[in-house]
Amino acid sequence: MGIKLMGIAHAKEKLQRTLSARYGSAADTNAEVPKGHFAVYVGEGKKKRFVIPISYLNHPLFQDLLTKAEEEFGYDHPTGGLTIPCSEDYFLSVTSVLNCSYR
Repeated sequence: MGIKLMGIAHAKEKLQRTLSARYGSAADTNAEVPKGHFAVYVGEGKKKRFVIPISYLNHPLFQDLLTKAEEEFGYDHPTGGLTIPCSEDYFLSVTSVLNCSYR
């Protein structure tokens, strides 16, 4: 059981490094957003910034996240950017699926 949890933790860290390297670091809040991408803020409590491809907007999984954001915040997002109301873990799992479907 402990080995399985270590594997999950390792996979999560690897995914975070991959997303940060590919789409921009969550810590780089002042960084430019590359053409074809947009920034979102994710997390419960302290928000982390992720820069993701615009192509994700067309996927039903991401559209569900946008609907939740609209229901919770309307168009007045506390961070000044698009805030996604979910845990960082859930967001990373969704973006992992989206990343695989757009290869």
